[in-house]
Amino acid sequence: MSPTSYALRVAQDPADREACFRVRKEVFVGEQGVPEDIEYDAYDADAVHVLAIREDGVPLGTGRLLHGETAAAKTGGDLSVGSLGRLAVTKDARGLGVGAALVGAIEEAARARGLTAVDLHAQTQATGFYERLGYVAYGPEFPDAGIPHRAMRRVL
Repeated sequence: MSPTSYALRVAQDPADREACFRVRKEVFVGEQGVPEDIEYDAYDADAVHVLAIREDGVPLGTGRLLHGETAAAKTGGDLSVGSLGRLAVTKDARGLGVGAALVGAIEEAARARGLTAVDLHAQTQATGFYERLGYVAYGPEFPDAGIPHRAMRRVL
């Protein structure tokens, strides 16, 4: 089976959410050394989680959308702006377009909720990826979990 054969879906049940969390643990905790106790947060409960999953059930990537009051602290209080976060793609699936597909699915979820823009905090090494998808960096670089980040926004 080709590793490029996968589907995207909003996490529907606890098993989907657990698959999202496994990908995040593999990428952020395992590869990047983010402490596990800060990788999972109170935002996870209300977030829209998107999952990329191979046809044989292996999760390849995930990301989440915060919206409404939940996102306000991350978007300067603007309730019309969503917050994309925790975008992670497994090592084996990188370079296959999974990350860009996940961003597109999260933007679609944002549009469906009436949002007009999406903000994110990109690891500085990933800003080029987001720029290719239409995001524009703003503000100074800042550390998050010891990793340099930049705030970025895309108007939908």
